[in-house]
Amino acid sequence: MRIIAFLGICIFLMCCGSNTSTESTSDAETETMTNKYKSLGELVKMDPGLDKIISPEAEMEILSEGYDWTEGPLWVPEHQMLLFSDIPPNSIFKWTEEGGAELFLKPSGYTGTTPRGGEPGSNGLILDAEGNLVLCQHGDRQMARYTGSWDNPSPSYETIVGQYEGKRFNSPNDAIYASNGDLFFTDPPYGLEGNVDDPAKEIPFQGVYRYSADGELFLLTDSITRPNGIGLSPTEDKLYVASSDPNKAIWVVYDLNNGQISNGKIFHDATDLVGEQKGLPDGLAVHSNGTIFATGPGGVYIFSPEGKVLGKLMTGQATSNCTIDEEGKVLYITADMFLVRIKLAV
Repeated sequence: MRIIAFLGICIFLMCCGSNTSTESTSDAETETMTNKYKSLGELVKMDPGLDKIISPEAEMEILSEGYDWTEGPLWVPEHQMLLFSDIPPNSIFKWTEEGGAELFLKPSGYTGTTPRGGEPGSNGLILDAEGNLVLCQHGDRQMARYTGSWDNPSPSYETIVGQYEGKRFNSPNDAIYASNGDLFFTDPPYGLEGNVDDPAKEIPFQGVYRYSADGELFLLTDSITRPNGIGLSPTEDKLYVASSDPNKAIWVVYDLNNGQISNGKIFHDATDLVGEQKGLPDGLAVHSNGTIFATGPGGVYIFSPEGKVLGKLMTGQATSNCTIDEEGKVLYITADMFLVRIKLAV
């Protein structure tokens, strides 16, 4: 009886030890899955309405890093992947949840044979109504359409528009399509090797343009010294333009009617923060509910449709641009050397 009792106790202790080990492994695996990505920066709430946009517990996750200057993030629903530009090395990368980041296209913005420096690559990336990739090409100084394959990418492009009144653009920077096929884009000098003083600069101003669906080009305004990010309200009756001039770091909103803009006014002014925090007003993305995510000094500003600052995503980096997935549930951010995302609550 004593032997049987002793054996029973041993078996019981072995089972307990086995169960404890299994639970420990399971917890470790769960923790590894939860912390798959490192986090970056912090969310700063400035209005209670922010909780309806982003959960207070949400974190900015670093999806990939080690780039020169990331820009132009674009979610491609059909292929469930994110594309983004790395401008100085003239490249576009793709990121997927399964495969991580890998080179997608090179060259992306400058297809010439003469070596050059500066920021030659593509900047803003968008999709047209047919799902084709459209690029703001710094080095080639044009709006272009990618004509290669998605599955076996190769750098093949065709010009959509590259001149205004017979003069080459400076370096198209960011763009957005309206539902009627009109293409709106900005043209600052950042892709020119000598910037605004480059001798190759042909247009004496920095413009915001509309290229209509039937092939006509219109200058909407030349009054913004450094037009950069651009976006449309969900009802397409407002046009938002960021100015990355450090002396006038603002966002401007215009009324939009039949392709023409009017009643331009400052949406928000961040000039006083320039120098205190990294970055300038740059790219922006408009959610289907009207919320505007706009990169600026410190990170990403989160505006209500009326212009109230609901909060900021303080990345701690010079933050260039952002985009939203097709379901409106994830915000992807390009910030200096990083590709980042944060999940939305809307």
